[in-house]
Amino acid sequence: MSGEIKENEVYTTSEAMKLLKISESTIKRLLKRGVLRANKVGGQYRILGKEIMCLVSPELEHQVGKAYMKIKGKVVNKINRW
Repeated sequence: MSGEIKENEVYTTSEAMKLLKISESTIKRLLKRGVLRANKVGGQYRILGKEIMCLVSPELEHQVGKAYMKIKGKVVNKINRW
């Protein structure tokens, strides 16, 4: 593993732990509290790279949120004009 987080890559919890340099108990806590979003597949968590990136760079998540709200506003305006 190169240490570079790829946005569309799917990571296991152990891979995410190595990338974030955190313990197993910490990653479990992040998953349980919903700070780090993941999907459970066959009893194991799978984490998208973009979720890891949002955890280490909240600015990125803020930018995505602003873009989402802008698009949502346009859709709502269009629906209201119907």
